[in-house]
Amino acid sequence: MKKKIYVLMALMAALSIQSCTNLEEQVLDETLTSSLSESEIANGIIAPVYAQLPNIFTHTNYFAIQEISTDEAILPYRGGTDWGDNGIYLALHQHTHTSTDPNLRSTWNLILQGMSRAITAINTLPTSKSESAKVYLAEARGMRAYYSMLTFDLFGLVFVKNDIGENSKVIRGEEALEYIKSELLAVEPNLSTTVGPGRLTKGAVWGLLARLYLNAGVYRDRYAANVTFKNEDLDKVIEYCDKIIASNQYQLSRDYFSIFNSDNHTNKELIFAVDQRAELNGHNRLAYFSLSGDQFPLPAYPGANGTDGPAITPDYYRTWANAYAPQDPSVDPRFYKQNLSIYSNPADSCVAADNFNINRGILRGQQYGLIRKNGVFLKCADGKMKVGKLFHDTRNRPTMPVDFTEQVDFTVAGSNYNTGYRVEKYEFSKKSVSGRNFGEADIVILRLADIYLMRAEAKLRRSNDATAALADVNTVRSARTVSTPPPALTSMSLDILYRERGFEFYWEMLRRSDMIRFGKYEGQWTEKTNTDKTKRIFPIPQTAIDGASNLPGYLVQNQGY
Repeated sequence: MKKKIYVLMALMAALSIQSCTNLEEQVLDETLTSSLSESEIANGIIAPVYAQLPNIFTHTNYFAIQEISTDEAILPYRGGTDWGDNGIYLALHQHTHTSTDPNLRSTWNLILQGMSRAITAINTLPTSKSESAKVYLAEARGMRAYYSMLTFDLFGLVFVKNDIGENSKVIRGEEALEYIKSELLAVEPNLSTTVGPGRLTKGAVWGLLARLYLNAGVYRDRYAANVTFKNEDLDKVIEYCDKIIASNQYQLSRDYFSIFNSDNHTNKELIFAVDQRAELNGHNRLAYFSLSGDQFPLPAYPGANGTDGPAITPDYYRTWANAYAPQDPSVDPRFYKQNLSIYSNPADSCVAADNFNINRGILRGQQYGLIRKNGVFLKCADGKMKVGKLFHDTRNRPTMPVDFTEQVDFTVAGSNYNTGYRVEKYEFSKKSVSGRNFGEADIVILRLADIYLMRAEAKLRRSNDATAALADVNTVRSARTVSTPPPALTSMSLDILYRERGFEFYWEMLRRSDMIRFGKYEGQWTEKTNTDKTKRIFPIPQTAIDGASNLPGYLVQNQGY
């Protein structure tokens, strides 16, 4: 059902809500009729609560904030013409961003819109006669807590608001931490366990609580020289991770990259995710963001290509190379998956359209793929697709190979279209006409591997139980049996665990939070030397500060901005 709801919230204009999401594992009717059932009305109230998640997780919003600000991703001014954007991606990477950054502003606004819609549902659902109303109310309140977790982690504050007509109360520090905990605990008993990863469930709340307790030391003292991890917090991390694992509701995937396939909505490793299926107009752009503009993944659509966006830094790549030397990092099936045989068999240059799939993972060196001339793909004599070496034709540089180099930086040479190893972790949607639409792969918020690795970290920090932590990490590594799994680790420490999180969760928007918790965020990496601890949280957008100017002292800018 498509409904239009208008909501007032402090610091925001009236919002028009026109989005729906899948709530019963089937697509909701989008036709507004005059004879709606109580169930349809309830669906229309809860649907908008989830509807902003795809926008929050767009590549230039939450992804940019969590990844390009770290040692995992770098986005130079490509060729001196693309992705300049007034230097915002350079500044984000170098930790010189300001309160006028448009991506920070967009992310802030979208999170608050999601929170506003949750408050509307919280105020409306108690009068619903639908059998689903109790569960929906718990979901709405839980989603308000999740949006609060985002503002707390990113901007260091939480807005507390129970009624549409009142101003929000702004809280920080311990008070905000306890508020989010209490809200998640309050809704957990009334949540379902069987509605799929696109909705908030008991398992999702357990996982969010584990994540919250694990980062509690960071949240209590944002600028501490060393994070203090309380034993009672770590005990709670272990408790909630144990609950998820013992539920037997989730399974580690045998095929690592299937977790990020277009049909991953039913993947048993997913606990909580952004529902991105095509019938819901999903637009997961993470698959096209890093690819070359001359990589065309779909034989059916000669207009669907990459955009030469971010690459991984040499510093991050070296963590893989050093860990597996003298072997190549591709011995770890999480690093790379070859789908095109031409990479190992140069004679295999003709591929049936139905069998053409680009490689996945971290892409290095000379790239091969569909050859496009004058807007159409070349074909072999037998009608199959012609596959060969790629050149930067779309950039009017037809003699420059699409040959990804390890080195990438903000110099002229380091910012060229071929610099930096690229990432193709999420599957490129086969329905995407342009690469910018219909990205139906659900975007992972929480999955089972993170539960094992959070439990391992808590055990290490709690009692230095390296044996138990090692077992949890090796459980994840050994699960990837669709190909040869990575070799089992023989020792465990916080440094090894930090490295392992980088291997398992790259490009999944966890890196910034991990770096802060492990004391790495003030370090130096490619094009980043800033050691300012105040950059651990982002500035409140200047537009929000200006919007609250009639309420003196209501919204105070974060330290350092």
